[in-house]
Amino acid sequence: MLQYEQVVPPEARDGAPLVVLLHGRGADRFDLLSLAPHLAPGAVVVTPQAPHSGTPWGYGPGWAWYRYLGGNTPEPQSFEQSQQALAEFLTALPGTLPIRTGPVVLGGFSQGGTMSVGYALRNPGAVPLALCLSGFLADHPTVRATPESVRGTRFFWGHGTMDPSIPFSMGEEGRAALRAAGAELETRDYPMGHGISPDEARDIRDWIARTLPAADAA
Repeated sequence: MLQYEQVVPPEARDGAPLVVLLHGRGADRFDLLSLAPHLAPGAVVVTPQAPHSGTPWGYGPGWAWYRYLGGNTPEPQSFEQSQQALAEFLTALPGTLPIRTGPVVLGGFSQGGTMSVGYALRNPGAVPLALCLSGFLADHPTVRATPESVRGTRFFWGHGTMDPSIPFSMGEEGRAALRAAGAELETRDYPMGHGISPDEARDIRDWIARTLPAADAA
């Protein structure tokens, strides 16, 4: 099982949302932990660590979900390995938590955002809400935006208009593919580079608060 950190607020009760956040390339399971109190008050937040060492690929001492080949293309084998590891993690996770959690919000930054959208499309309806923060739609044989694959998931996609790492145009391409498939998609653009701003964190918090009740009723 993937290594992970967790935040369980004292007020969390059975049925509390479970927010799973995936870090970006070269980071680790602690990287997004500080977002926990800002995104979904009362939710259980879990931050797993990617299974691949980033060092052999030149990503520094941290971890990676896949080897990046350029454009919107992850190296197929490492991406597939991480998708399978994530699926196993999400299946086993509820049994390790101190309370029985409710609806799942899966999201991440950069590689983590790409992984989250990829997981949602590979597993239609498995996660009610998916967050892509400065990621892209992976060009991988198992990731396709179709009316069938977007059904049952609502998407939030935030991106910096001055992003030098994953250009805004790549985010726009991914968004367009989701829209064309009929996805329920909310987008936000920010005048920033490759990062998560306080404004974006507030927008995510508001979107989760507005959208989770609808997801529960769906």
